[in-house]
Amino acid sequence: MEVVCGHCSRRFKISDEKLPSGKTIATACPKCKNKIVIHAPQKHEHTGEGSKPASDDIVEGSYDASEKPFDFVEKEGKTALVCESDSTVKKAIFSALSSMQYHVTDARDISDALRCMRYHVYDLVLVDESFGSEDPGKNDILTYLRRLPMEIRRKIFVTLISGRYRTFDNMMAFKHSVNLILNVENADAAEKILVRAIADNDLFYRVFKDSLKSTGRI
Repeated sequence: MEVVCGHCSRRFKISDEKLPSGKTIATACPKCKNKIVIHAPQKHEHTGEGSKPASDDIVEGSYDASEKPFDFVEKEGKTALVCESDSTVKKAIFSALSSMQYHVTDARDISDALRCMRYHVYDLVLVDESFGSEDPGKNDILTYLRRLPMEIRRKIFVTLISGRYRTFDNMMAFKHSVNLILNVENADAAEKILVRAIADNDLFYRVFKDSLKSTGRI
């Protein structure tokens, strides 16, 4: 959905999939602070086994605009969600994303990350395998991302920050259903690594979409 501020006429985008169904939400324009009222259309609920994401009590909770407003960005802006607790690694990641001109959300914890993803489809999600969990093999954020509908998941480039796996380990990336593995030892080179990996991903999906068009599937 495209939202226009009636006061300053700035245009912003919000993912339709992440709007709370049938709700009216009031929030402030991030540019001029004018009140913006958003009327979300009613959507049909889909039920079935495996359809619920991790931490359902958080993801399905009510939305409080004063507590967590939408991440408004200009129409052509790119957004990133960072789920990292190590201050040194986080500093390197934020520096890279700043150079790449991303609007960045810094998740405080798993609950905060899940709330953010409920209301916004990020272009890029970087999550440390140990973020909010003592067991690197069990990460609620990765579980949530795996359970997203494929048409939404394809829009998100997911990077797993790991101390166990090497950077660009494609087999481990496939195993964990992420697009890229970034080893913590390579955090200082995050910009170069991300630029290369995202470019490769964009090329792959451009070919994929062209193939679907050629067979009449889209």
